[in-house]
Amino acid sequence: MSNDLLEALTTAVQEAGRQLPSIDSRPSNAEALRAALRANDDTVTEVLRPVLTTVLPGSGWDTDEHGSGPMPGGDWWVIDPVGGNLNAVYGMPDWNIGVSLVRDGRPTLAVLHMPVAGETFTAAAGEGTFLNGVPVHVSGKSDLSVALAGTGQARPNRGPAHARRVGAAIAAMMQHALYVRASVPVSHQLAQVAAGRMDLHWQFDNLRSHIAPLLIVQEAGATVTDLDGKPWQITSDGYLAAAPGLHAAALDILRPLH
Repeated sequence: MSNDLLEALTTAVQEAGRQLPSIDSRPSNAEALRAALRANDDTVTEVLRPVLTTVLPGSGWDTDEHGSGPMPGGDWWVIDPVGGNLNAVYGMPDWNIGVSLVRDGRPTLAVLHMPVAGETFTAAAGEGTFLNGVPVHVSGKSDLSVALAGTGQARPNRGPAHARRVGAAIAAMMQHALYVRASVPVSHQLAQVAAGRMDLHWQFDNLRSHIAPLLIVQEAGATVTDLDGKPWQITSDGYLAAAPGLHAAALDILRPLH
């Protein structure tokens, strides 16, 4: 994958982060909240779309962050304009801008930029993961009892059966891991696993917005599978991304629950 393409993508994503205004708006009703979320997404998209479709002529564009399943052939930019948008609107620091390039159904390039932290994760398939230009790698832990684990609500408004399954998985993992964090955005937690700050993350949903951080964590050395232990694909139902020394033990806990 061209270094020029990765550089152009990184520059565009960082510029989009600078273009967002002071976004601690704290709306008090649903209409104002929807407007604030939409404004943030639109600001980022307006920066990214002309740049990325120009540097890769003929490429497609997908901003359905809650989409799932197979993708068409060819080159597709998959955008999560503001991952953790709700956090941004309410003044919390855990939000980011994520972009992946999917080529013929396979993730090939990813950038995840965290403006508040000043951190940019980049990855290209087969070439490793970098944080602000410095290589990063997942943790070397092999004892689940000292592991920092995470999950989160990937989609809003899920039914009671899904909520019970997520709760059961958190309770099961809490009996074995040192700590379990349940928060959004999912992309933030996957980046922490890539950097070795957390040790594993699982989801019962596998959404388009997860493609960039999953490539990033995979290129950082994580074992990434579906919840049956098969290699992760963008069409998988869910996934576990974990330090290699912890993956088998974590999968044993999660497999019966999915």
